[in-house]
Amino acid sequence: MLFDLPDHDTLYQALLDRDARYDGQAYVCVATTGTFCRLTCPARKPKPENCAFRATIGECIEAGFRPCKRCHPLQAAALADPAIGALLAALDERPDIRWSERHIVQLGFDLSTVRRSFKRQFGMTFLEMARQRRLREGFETLSGGGKVITAQHEAGFESPSAFRAAFGRLLGCAPGSLTRGGLLQASWIGTPLGDMIAVSSTTHLHLLEFVDRKALPAELAKLQRHAKEQVGIGTPPPTEQARAELDTFFAGQSAVFHTPLAFHGSAFTRRVWEELLTIPAGTTQSYSEIAHRIGRPNATRAVARANGANQIALMVPCHRVLGADGALTGYGGGLWRKQRLIEIERHFKSCNKDTRPHVSG
Repeated sequence: MLFDLPDHDTLYQALLDRDARYDGQAYVCVATTGTFCRLTCPARKPKPENCAFRATIGECIEAGFRPCKRCHPLQAAALADPAIGALLAALDERPDIRWSERHIVQLGFDLSTVRRSFKRQFGMTFLEMARQRRLREGFETLSGGGKVITAQHEAGFESPSAFRAAFGRLLGCAPGSLTRGGLLQASWIGTPLGDMIAVSSTTHLHLLEFVDRKALPAELAKLQRHAKEQVGIGTPPPTEQARAELDTFFAGQSAVFHTPLAFHGSAFTRRVWEELLTIPAGTTQSYSEIAHRIGRPNATRAVARANGANQIALMVPCHRVLGADGALTGYGGGLWRKQRLIEIERHFKSCNKDTRPHVSG
């Protein structure tokens, strides 16, 4: 098996049934609320297209989701370890604190013990958890058009420069460069598979990537070199269009994207990306098949590299490309996302149309 978790339909049924066998073994991230829950949560059940399932609490937090206040998914770990419970309570009570090792010591806890306990229970340290929570709150304000100073205060940062630096590290930008407007503007888009960053000009979408993709800072740096200026913050029309079309996609209504796209790459790389756009939703192809289709049958490895260099996830469907043996391979957003996207798109197989978005090279 490629994955430890059962398939999406099995886990969704477990959520509907509040099946206690999965309690603590899997968690559901709900795109419409931005929270994650235990599968036994008593809250009203979300639609299946708004759910993504993850194996650990750490994965849920890293994807930008907050713990549910009804089922308290962190409670089991808190009860198992008094230190975890005390620190989680302190985090809830004092969201304004910029937590550091000094604060942990002042509360009477051993740093190495706390680090091991949180890593074991959540897959991340307490300080990483605190930072994720603060940044998420600030990012939500920014992506909604709020001012940087408002986002800074809501995220609990002591100064504008500290908040800009934290946001800049994630985006790979120099501290202090993230101002509103600019030729290219970044915004956040929430999806059932985790938060994404979209970067657009006034006319085209240039980048769409999951926040936790390791190559994201390098991809943004590449865009900045192309634009000859830093990426700013804002929501140009192509980003708004992309957000609406992604909502429609995850609602199971349409796999058609009309958002105008901008490609940055060599002629060969752009040719591969253009070919990806012709793969119908609900179907897959191999790297070698694409190489043959573009008239370069001996360029399978080059096709694979071009596929991996795609900077517009989902809309340029590199997730529809498999290895020669049909195995899931080489998806920067994570193989679990690739599998889920392929599962989602089976629904669209009977209504495929050739509807390529407008592409700018």
